[in-house]
Amino acid sequence: MKRLFAFIAAALAANILSVPVSAVPDVTPPELSAASAVVINADTLGVLYGKGESERRAMASTTKIMTALLTLEAGDLDSRFTADSMAIRVEGTSMGLREGDIVTRRALVYGMLLPSGNDAANAAAVSVAGSIPAFAELMNRRAAQLGMRDTHFVTPSGLDADGHYTTAYDMALLTAEALKNKDFREICSQRSATVEFGRPPEPRRLYNSNKLLAMYDGCIGVKTGFTDNARRCLVSAAEREGCTLIAVTLNAPDDWNDHKKLLDYGFERVKPYGVRIDSYSAEVVGGTADNVSAVPAESVTMGLTDEESKRLSVRYSLPEFVYAQVNAGDVLGHAEVRLDGRTVKRVPLVAYENVDRVIPPHGPFGQFITLFTGGAVRIRGI
Repeated sequence: MKRLFAFIAAALAANILSVPVSAVPDVTPPELSAASAVVINADTLGVLYGKGESERRAMASTTKIMTALLTLEAGDLDSRFTADSMAIRVEGTSMGLREGDIVTRRALVYGMLLPSGNDAANAAAVSVAGSIPAFAELMNRRAAQLGMRDTHFVTPSGLDADGHYTTAYDMALLTAEALKNKDFREICSQRSATVEFGRPPEPRRLYNSNKLLAMYDGCIGVKTGFTDNARRCLVSAAEREGCTLIAVTLNAPDDWNDHKKLLDYGFERVKPYGVRIDSYSAEVVGGTADNVSAVPAESVTMGLTDEESKRLSVRYSLPEFVYAQVNAGDVLGHAEVRLDGRTVKRVPLVAYENVDRVIPPHGPFGQFITLFTGGAVRIRGI
């Protein structure tokens, strides 16, 4: 059986792309003001252009991408609490918190991603971890999980501190992960938003410092930053035709124009690809039908370079048996879209229709039938 599935998967992987991509013409790399820069394909994490992308540098308030992500992942976003009075006593940009203000974690995420509030970042850190040093430990642990090998966090706000550094590439990796979080993606894309905080809480209007949202077609975020040491830092993301790119600049005097150039260059190289995910027939044992269709839960369109498209494959993972009753929408397995052996997209394979379980006759013979079939469903590739 295992050999059969291996054979099926190999055969299907050889013909996975349903939309051909024409050759992409040579594009002149951009000239930038940034000391370090990178633009990556968010779907594959492939580097489309880099300039000192692995050099360690201070990153200012782009740090808040990690702070916001951890705050959102901590949950309990809408419960009200009093912001820590010591945490909000911090220099620099602010969302306007005062001692005794009642907030929510969600409001703090808006406060750190839009007006880049250092008070919001510190208050969120204490809320999630109990203290700023404890939160920094969480930041570094998460960075290690994401493969950010040249990053170390000390502050949740991004204010300059000894040992607080990253690289343009590491920040791109972090942003790709953050954009998978629906709340993060929604918040960082807003030019302004109304949130409630205060004593008592009341509506306040916050404005996003990221001018690129209005300057670049398809821009969906992400975060600005500046300190005397780091200078101007910027992380951006943009979407076009199903392709998402992430650009990062560190110490870039002309960062708005740098990002336009980086994103334009990336979109010249990346094109949308429709990835073919095949359906399967599942043989039903002990059901009211002989088979049930296992189909992809979603269609897949990815941004790929011509080179990446040639290295893509699909691996199917299906159990030998599942148990009835089978309901439409039940996940029966999944397909992994892989690039160079690394999974870049995981698609559930779900039941297309219901298959009821056969009710066996009463008595000892009926019990024997139930034990023999187990209501099992056997998967077969087609």
